[in-house]
Amino acid sequence: MVKVKRFTAAWCGPCRQLAPLFDQIKTSFPDVEFQTIDVDTSPEEVQEHLVTSVPTVIFFKDGYAKQRFVGLQPKSMYVDTINSLI
Repeated sequence: MVKVKRFTAAWCGPCRQLAPLFDQIKTSFPDVEFQTIDVDTSPEEVQEHLVTSVPTVIFFKDGYAKQRFVGLQPKSMYVDTINSLI
């Protein structure tokens, strides 16, 4: 199983730019679990995954973190990473 966790914050400009990209990506991958985590309301999860900047996107395969992007990336990087894991 592939899971994608996107760490975001309401005050983060790049996070707001990433949100519509992820909405588009989700429609292409119905078997992938997508989760959005607000860093201001989920400090335990932020600490667990060692997130220090937003946006951070972590890709998991079978429960293990396989790839991490910090900062806004082109849509193709997210899509290519998901394709490599499924």
